[in-house]
Amino acid sequence: MPAFSFEAINIEGETRKGLMDAESARAARNILRSQHWIPLSVEVVGRSKTSLGDIELWRSKIFSSSALMIWTRQLASLVSSGLPLERALTALIDEASSPAQRDLVASLRAEVNAGTALGSALATHPSEFPELYVAVITSGEQTGRLGQVLERLANDLERAQSLKSKLLAAALYPAIVSLVALAIVIFLLAYVVPQVASVFVSSHHALPTLTILMLAISKFVQDFGLLVLGLIAVFATGLIYALKGAAFKERFDAGWLKIPLLGKLSLGYNSARFASTLALLSAAGVPILKSLETAAQTLSNASLRVHALQAIVLVREGAPLASALSQNSRMPGMLSMFARLGEQTGQLPEMLEKAAHHLGTEVERRAMNLATILEPLLIVVMGVIVLMIVLAVMLPIIQLNQWVH
Repeated sequence: MPAFSFEAINIEGETRKGLMDAESARAARNILRSQHWIPLSVEVVGRSKTSLGDIELWRSKIFSSSALMIWTRQLASLVSSGLPLERALTALIDEASSPAQRDLVASLRAEVNAGTALGSALATHPSEFPELYVAVITSGEQTGRLGQVLERLANDLERAQSLKSKLLAAALYPAIVSLVALAIVIFLLAYVVPQVASVFVSSHHALPTLTILMLAISKFVQDFGLLVLGLIAVFATGLIYALKGAAFKERFDAGWLKIPLLGKLSLGYNSARFASTLALLSAAGVPILKSLETAAQTLSNASLRVHALQAIVLVREGAPLASALSQNSRMPGMLSMFARLGEQTGQLPEMLEKAAHHLGTEVERRAMNLATILEPLLIVVMGVIVLMIVLAVMLPIIQLNQWVH
């Protein structure tokens, strides 16, 4: 039974807005009239279209990563407490933070009321619920452990969000300092240095070497600065389009992993997400081949994804998971070690979760150390560059005073 959002008015002029389940829009209007309300608008919820027919041209994302994490935690708490799924979704409709979110949850509840499994209902909204999310919930429904699976899923989303936030925080300060420093240097070279140094050029005295060098750099920035910015923009655009090709992206990502510091950070982050996804899916009862395939798709590095897909071939041929992962020279040895322990003890999900925790902790430590080193280093580099520019301006002044005396 679909859900409808409505707006109605009574004979006293009061307006009412809300949601209701009905067989059709006409049935919803009849229900409102039977309650002495005059329907102004009745629309089916859960779909936002600006298109002809059934083709969806554009739709904004309703659940951000943090909103999806919070929603999953709320649903997990309600289901784990013994509340029926339909009542849990009804409670979440009342707690929705936006009309779009309310309509989406109402649509899910309507499909569940009609007998559709929650996983199948979620699968009809692929832009809101990733394939991994749907696969885990579907498995939880099939095994009768939906509450437990939702708790694990909420924990996994929280860990992923926390790791991403810490990496962003570690990179944000150096990035801001670098951009501000670059803007200051360009301003000094393009405007300040020529204005001050032009006074001394007309004196026909030999200028210090540092001043001559800065004037040459300043001249280059003035004459070719826009051209250089244009070339950088063209290069960046070309790189973005080239990365859409699978072969080039694989080579690029393989080279990225070889970059000192940054490569290890990328490897650690991807490995932690891969291990966490495998742990989540295997704990939910998803077959190992399907788990590996889904976990491979979560890897943002194309080179690592190719190696993960090669591991699927080995597992399909009968190789243990640990042996298949150990054949991947790019994946950390810790991952295959914990997988081997999990297979030997029969606790594969728990061991993979521990591997994900260790790898994520190592990534956080590396990111914090890198940020700790970069912050003072950038300040020192900025100070040296500004000092060189100041000296280039001051040296002719000192030299002029000596000529006067």
